[in-house]
Amino acid sequence: MQTRFALGTRGQGLYEFTASVADWLAETAAEDGLLTLFVRHTSCSLLIQENADPDVQKDLKAFFERLIPPADHPSMKYLVHTLEGPDDMPAHIKAAIMPVSLSIPVSAGRMALGTWQGIYLFEHRTRPHQRQVAAHFLSDR
Repeated sequence: MQTRFALGTRGQGLYEFTASVADWLAETAAEDGLLTLFVRHTSCSLLIQENADPDVQKDLKAFFERLIPPADHPSMKYLVHTLEGPDDMPAHIKAAIMPVSLSIPVSAGRMALGTWQGIYLFEHRTRPHQRQVAAHFLSDR
């Protein structure tokens, strides 16, 4: 079984879509197997992260902004790919070091996520974007 999730972003940050994935698994009557998610873009990532305290998402965003600042920051003057703005190449770098796919076990139709785990798209660009995440569920049967 396969589908695609369309996610609209409002700029840099983490966007949870755990409920959408869980709803799709329920609709398809999935039982036991493996769920694979893959983001179809080169300037955003996928993460499994805590979804209880929004400060976690704020801190992650702040950390990656400090780790990889915009191309117009003096420490990034070596960058060549800057035609699309100061956030473009840093977004590609972040996507290169963070996951763009996730594998999640499914048991009895439910993702085997921990109590405080959620699935996030991590948008690395500053402008809003429409993103697609491809999903594939492979049943044990």
